[in-house]
Amino acid sequence: MSKVFNFCAGPAMLPTAVMAKAQQEFVNWQDTGCSVMELSHRSDIYIAMAKKAEADLRELMSIPDNYQVLFCHGGGRGQFSAVPLNLLPQGKSADYIVSGSWSKAAAVEAKNFGDINTININQDNDISLSLLASSDWPLNPDAAYVHYCPNETVNGLEINTIPETHGVPLVADMSSTILSHEVDVSKFALIYAGAQKNIGPSGLTIVIIREDLLGHAQIATPCIMNYKTSADHNSMYNTPPTYAWYLAGLVFQWLKELGGVKAMAKVNKVKAELLYQAIDKSDFYLNHIESQYRSKMNIPFWLKDDSLNDKFLSESEAAGLMALEGHRMVGGMRASIYNAMPLAGVQALVAFMAKFEQENKS
Repeated sequence: MSKVFNFCAGPAMLPTAVMAKAQQEFVNWQDTGCSVMELSHRSDIYIAMAKKAEADLRELMSIPDNYQVLFCHGGGRGQFSAVPLNLLPQGKSADYIVSGSWSKAAAVEAKNFGDINTININQDNDISLSLLASSDWPLNPDAAYVHYCPNETVNGLEINTIPETHGVPLVADMSSTILSHEVDVSKFALIYAGAQKNIGPSGLTIVIIREDLLGHAQIATPCIMNYKTSADHNSMYNTPPTYAWYLAGLVFQWLKELGGVKAMAKVNKVKAELLYQAIDKSDFYLNHIESQYRSKMNIPFWLKDDSLNDKFLSESEAAGLMALEGHRMVGGMRASIYNAMPLAGVQALVAFMAKFEQENKS
C-alpha cells in the first residue's frame, strides 16, 4: 500500500511510531503475557504506567504543582456538563465566549445547569471571517468563570492570545490545540481536552484543574463527573479507559523524544504556513479567514468552482490524502494537521492541489 495521510478532524491520525510500538506490545505488554487493556487498572504495573503518563504530561506542559491532572471519561461533550456542575454555584452566572460551533455547543449544554451569559464574538462580513478582540469582550467581573474554545475545528478560527479576565477563573476547551504549542497553564483555572486529536484515541479526556476549585460541585453532580472525586481517587474511582490512557502515554513519550511542545510548535507553524501560502497564491482555492485568526490545526479551504468538489475529493483520496471533505456545516474542504501529521503529508497535499488546479483550471 502506498503512503496514506489522514487529514481527519477527529478521531485523527496517531504518530506512526506510537502505532508501531502499540502493535508490538499489543498481546504481551512488558512481558506480562497480557495486553495492557486486559490488566487491572489497580495493578502495580498499570499504576506505574499511569503515573509516568501524568508525569510526562506535566513536564510537557510545565503544569504547576497546585494543579490536578485528571484522566476522564466522556469526551469534550462530557466536560460541557462537568464544568458548570463543578464550577457554577447557585446564584452566580458564567460567561461563555462563542466563536464557533463547539463553544456554542458548550454554552447550550451549560444552560442546563445554571445562568449562562453567551457572548458572540464572530465578526463576519462579506469579505472575511474575523473575531472580536479579547480586550473588547463584554465580560462580567462577577462571573463564576469565563469559558472559551481557543481553536474551532469546524470553521478554522483560532484565538491566539490568552484573554485577560481580571481574576475571574478562565476555562478553556483545548481539545484541538493542546500540546500543539506552549501554553502558560497558570493563566487558566481549568483546561480540558478530548484525546482524539493531539493526545490519543477517542474515549479519554484530560482535565487540568487548579486545586482550589475542587470540592465546590453542585449537589446533583454525578460522582463520575465530580472533579474532587476523580482527584481523590487518582482518576480511578471506576475503571478508566485503560488502553486510551496507555496510548496517550506513548504519545507523550513520542513528543518528548521530538523535543517537546516547543519543538512541535515550530513544525506546526511550518506546516500551516505552507498550506496557507498554497491557498493564498492561487485564485483557484479560497480561505476567507482574517490572517490573525487562522487556525494552525484545522485549515478549511474552498474551490472557487464548487462543482469540482466531488472530483477533488475522489482524486485526493486515490492519491492517499484521506478525509479532506469540509464539515457539513461549512462545506468545501478541510485539512486537519495535528501534531501527528508529518510535514511530508502537507507537502503531498500542496503538490496535489497544484496538480489538480493545473488540470482543472478553465
